[in-house]
Order: sequence, then structure tokens, then C-alpha cells
Amino acid sequence: MSLFDSLDGFLSAATEAFCSPTGLFIQIQGFCICLLLALGWALASLVRNKEIRRIKENIKRGNNFAFICHDINELEHSSQLNLPMISVVMPLKGFGEHNLHNWRSQITSLYGGPLEFLFVVDSTDDPAYHAVKHLLNDYKDEVDAKIVVAGPSTTCSQKIHNQLVGVDKMHKDSKYVLFLDDDVRLHPGSIGALTSEMEKNPDIFIQTGYPLDLPSGSLGSYCIYEYHMPCSMGFATGGKTFFLWGGCMMMHAEDFRTDRHGVVSELRDGGYSDDMTLAAIAGAHKRLITSPPVAVFPHPLATDLNFARVLELFEEANICFGIITQQKSTG
Repeated sequence: MSLFDSLDGFLSAATEAFCSPTGLFIQIQGFCICLLLALGWALASLVRNKEIRRIKENIKRGNNFAFICHDINELEHSSQLNLPMISVVMPLKGFGEHNLHNWRSQITSLYGGPLEFLFVVDSTDDPAYHAVKHLLNDYKDEVDAKIVVAGPSTTCSQKIHNQLVGVDKMHKDSKYVLFLDDDVRLHPGSIGALTSEMEKNPDIFIQTGYPLDLPSGSLGSYCIYEYHMPCSMGFATGGKTFFLWGGCMMMHAEDFRTDRHGVVSELRDGGYSDDMTLAAIAGAHKRLITSPPVAVFPHPLATDLNFARVLELFEEANICFGIITQQKSTG
């Protein structure tokens, strides 16, 4: 009986605590948060379902390439000849279990216009250097790609340094530059879809997307998945957004050549987070950031993603938020 008495006493105390003003406040707060998340995901699903229905309807009308472009006439040779040149800059660091597959998906694009790929590492000692070198040997007659050694950074994060060196090495005729992380797995039509949106609306400053995390089964991978899921709502607008993901950013190449709005100098002189710095520039100058419905990229999470690595990622995110907050308060 003593065990049941103890359990009864515990349940009685718990009930009293949950019915107290503080307990009710916490419950109502949790309910509101869950409701907002549910509404956000519901609206995001409407945007995605609309795009899926459009693709299915176009297929029924005979456009079997609707997953690549809305109008099948855009695949005509005469239309492909007029497509602008794109420089794809990929800052690399290390070599993970999914990197090789991701790089293959990035360079095997169905984009019909001129396209160059710049893999940027800090030194030849980086494991990514030799992995990319072997990959490009397999595709040397099929794609325009090269490895750029950027050297160590002295004024900003290594990733930003690699990006800026890649921009400096891009082709003089490139109209747009696309920054991709090594964890981005592209659809064959992704580059074409992003370019099409940029061509339709020249006012776009940055075009972005977001990763759809695929947990590997480990606790760490599910923690990252849960962390990213609320963020995904900000990208699922099908158009204008104020969120920006550094894993996929398409911008006007001329903005870097002319340092428009200080994009180069702001990144180069003390830049730590590429996406947060560029998002702050866009906000300060009232420039447009968009996320098209098709810019969703499968992101398989590593099988060895342990809890210590998760805490490290959260710490990096907090550092980024702290730096941007400090910049805003002093600027």
C-alpha cells in the first residue's frame, strides 16, 4: 500500500502544480507554439502541393519534362542558346560520407546554358582536394570544372574566403553566381529552375532554398532534423522570404564585381556567417530574397552524427546570432 500511497501523493502534487497559474501559463504557451508550428507547416504544404499539382497537370498535357521547366518550348535548342552563363562556386572543407554523391548531383546538371564549376579548397592537404580531383577526372570531357586553392583566410571565415576567391576566378561572362555547400544534393533541373526565376524578376537580390533533412537513424541526426524543421517554414513561401540558407544562394555576378551594397567588403572584412551577413545586407537595403517552390534539396544526415557534434553545431549557430546581433547594435 505504501507504493500506491506514494504514487497517489505524486499524482496529487503533479495535478496541483499543473493547475497552478504558472503551470497553466506554461501549458498555454506550449499550446500556442505547437499551434503556430502546425499552421506554418500546413501553409508550407499548400505551397508544395500547388507545385506538385502544376507538374502533374503539365505532364497530362504532354510535357513530360515538367519537373525541369513549366514550358516545354524552353527546351528547344534556340531557347537554350540564349541562356546566361552560370558560375557555380563550391567552398569545400573535408570529405564526408555523402559528399561524393552530392558533388556528382551538382555537376551533372541538365542546364542547357554555359556552366562552370569551381571547387574551392584552402590547401591541397584538404581531403576534399584529392576526392574532387578523382571525380573531375571521370568527367573531364563532359563538364567545365576546376579546383581552386584559395589559401588560408586572414580576415574572415575560411568558407567566406573560399567563396570570394571562387568569385574572383569565375568567368568574365558569367551573369549569375551560385554558391553551393558540399551537403547539397541537386535535382538535374535545379540550376535551370533557379536561373529561370532570376531571369523573370531582375529585382531578385538573392535566391535561396532549404535542405530537407533525412535522418540516418542516430539520435544526433534526429536532433538536427527537429532543429531544422521549424526553420523550413520560412523558406516554404514559394516567393519572397527574409530567410537565407548559405548552402544554396544564387546572386548576380555583377554585384560582386562592383561590390554593390558592400557585399564583398562586408563578407571579406570580418565576415563569419555568409548567409546571415548577406541577409543583413538585403534587409538594410530593402533587397528581395526569394525561395522558389522547387528549391528543396534532399540532405542525408551522416550516420556518425553524435550528440557532441550536435552541440557543436548549436554553439556555432549561437555564435553567428551573437555576431549579427552585435553588428546590428553597433551599426
